[in-house]
Amino acid sequence: MIMSPLMLSAAFLLDQIIGDPARITHPVVLMGKIIAYLDKKLNSGSAQIRRWRGIVLTVILAGGSYLLTWGLLQISGLLHPYLKAGVEIYLVATTIASKSLLEAGRGVLTELQKSDLAQARLRLSWLVSRDTTDLPEKDIVRGTIETLAENFVDGILSPLFFAALGGAPLAMAFKAVSTLDSMVGYRNERYSDFGWFSARSDDWANFIPARLCVPILLAAGWVSRLPVEQAWQTWQRDAGKHPSPNGGNPESIVAGLLGIRLGGINIYHGQEHYRAEMGEARHTATARDITETLALIQLANWLALIPILILSALVFYLF
Repeated sequence: MIMSPLMLSAAFLLDQIIGDPARITHPVVLMGKIIAYLDKKLNSGSAQIRRWRGIVLTVILAGGSYLLTWGLLQISGLLHPYLKAGVEIYLVATTIASKSLLEAGRGVLTELQKSDLAQARLRLSWLVSRDTTDLPEKDIVRGTIETLAENFVDGILSPLFFAALGGAPLAMAFKAVSTLDSMVGYRNERYSDFGWFSARSDDWANFIPARLCVPILLAAGWVSRLPVEQAWQTWQRDAGKHPSPNGGNPESIVAGLLGIRLGGINIYHGQEHYRAEMGEARHTATARDITETLALIQLANWLALIPILILSALVFYLF
């Protein structure tokens, strides 16, 4: 199902203006409940059985999300073409997390500016899966910047990319894969087998957007008069060190633009995990760097529209 550039622009603007809708009307909330239910029902048995059931889970949720969205649009179109357009714009807007991501980052920043580390840790815990209970300020800052950078791809660029390719059904299928990864895509005893296919699917889905983000973030850095050459060198040297095949791209660029070091020790479920360091610590990361990251991501949001709308126009007019 193809979406016009004008409708895609409207969905982007809708997210910029109102952000995520109420939880009871947000498709991701429903996805999360279905995943939690199927997790209880399917995540048992031998490692091999759990791996196969993990594939089934991914196919059911991603395929079901696509088909349900497609069906809803078909029914809406039978009632009125404008209704169909409105429903599609709304659904695509719910897959984009631009406004909510930036607001969440500002929430952590506000608490740091008030020197309320307890509240800053709490707000960061809403954004990341790592343990934030005893984080010092420098690691709160690091965690906030890392999640802002990485979620520029997962939460903004990728949904726009898939909406440009296949409208709301494909964007919603991507959102299902992304939600699966955030809920079961962990390398621990419970999910290393059951969630492996969800995690790999998320890696595959974000592969192109994670590389498209490089010139977009560099362009945002150039407009912001940040050291683009330094960021380019950091990306070349450090992006491949990230445990994710995609996460190193936005994080290394942001680290290079800000002149800070990201990565290091994180704690997940009581266990320490080392994430390769990216960037050079030309200064100690502070709350001011969160402010710069927020401005950088906000600008990158708008710059991302250029390649996305070009892609949308090519798909719309050629197919």
